[in-house]
Amino acid sequence: MRDLGVGFKYLVQGQKWVGRHGRWFGFGLLPGLVTLVLYIGALIGLGYGADDLAAWATPFADDWTSPWLGLLRGTLTGLVFGFGLFLAVITFTAVTLLVGQPFYESLSEAVDRSEGGEVPESGLPLWRELWISARDSLRVVLRVAFYGVLLFACGFIPVVGQTVVPALGFCVSGFFLAEELTAVALQRRGVELKERLTLLRGRRLAVLGFGVPLTLAFLVPFVAVFLMPGAVAGATLMVRDLRGETSDDDSEENDQDGGNLPPHGGDKGVHHLPH
Repeated sequence: MRDLGVGFKYLVQGQKWVGRHGRWFGFGLLPGLVTLVLYIGALIGLGYGADDLAAWATPFADDWTSPWLGLLRGTLTGLVFGFGLFLAVITFTAVTLLVGQPFYESLSEAVDRSEGGEVPESGLPLWRELWISARDSLRVVLRVAFYGVLLFACGFIPVVGQTVVPALGFCVSGFFLAEELTAVALQRRGVELKERLTLLRGRRLAVLGFGVPLTLAFLVPFVAVFLMPGAVAGATLMVRDLRGETSDDDSEENDQDGGNLPPHGGDKGVHHLPH
């Protein structure tokens, strides 16, 4: 359970980092503002159309009497909108990161540089980075859609559908939200999607401690835009921890002790940020 606190710590540390580096905070706001406008329009459209979709999907209930007709279609409408909101939370990050690829990659490099040690660079042209990011984001969205459909179906189970299922939904959202954010730093390190998922599953509680609170915060209108720069910064800090990377200070300490730095990408030991 301690890892939950570790993940949340990196979320807070990331927000503090952009707070100390105001230029990067403003720099990172732009992609989120553009994406937010698009998503607000999409959710408004879904809100207006969810009732019609529920009626179209349940023609067999047209002759039902009150309150059963309203209860069925009201529940279905809520589930449709909830499913749309669930996908919006996940895809918002993916789309924002895609739109702001050059912005967030530069921000992530700045975080690595401020922590010392190696500052990885992908060395790939921008079009290639955008293609990889879009391809991996689509793969993640398909995974999320699979879990979303499964959870949507389970939502009809009495009691469980109104308690356990929403909690699982936030956990799924938090995990894949963290994956999208850590992808900025990991892609620069040449880590492919399959390896990224394996790395994150190895510290699942830390990842949930980072991603679930962020998912809940993203449900508040406009909050996602203002938290995105710090979320990218915090995800970069967490990647350094997950991969056992050390700062210059750690390198000097290891040299004094006559030891060796942990191998790049190793999983031995956990480097924690200095307080």
